[in-house]
Amino acid sequence: MATKAERLARASWVAEAALDKKATDLVALDVSELTSYADTFVLATGTSDRHARAIADAVREASSVRGEKPLGVEGYEEARWVLIDLGDVIVHVFQAEVRAAYDLERLWSDAQSIELLARAATA
Repeated sequence: MATKAERLARASWVAEAALDKKATDLVALDVSELTSYADTFVLATGTSDRHARAIADAVREASSVRGEKPLGVEGYEEARWVLIDLGDVIVHVFQAEVRAAYDLERLWSDAQSIELLARAATA
């Protein structure tokens, strides 16, 4: 299990990558006490399928720069909800209507929000 500082660092670079592509409504949730398959969920919204793919590509590229490879990527072709499995961090990139329909923030409402670095918090 990653330390709190490690979770913050990983969520922050994922957030930075998403924000570089103008992702909106960025949220990071600490799910380490709620599930065994991940420590952190990072949720972001794109305005279209092309935008969601660009955000997902940026996260994958940032991962690659750090010498990591996603364990899996789902939903990329349709890009209504792209899931990127980085092991202890799961990244969800949604189009707005899909994010509203699935409402992961409500589903995981027992999770603590992670305060991200200043840029992510003000975006």
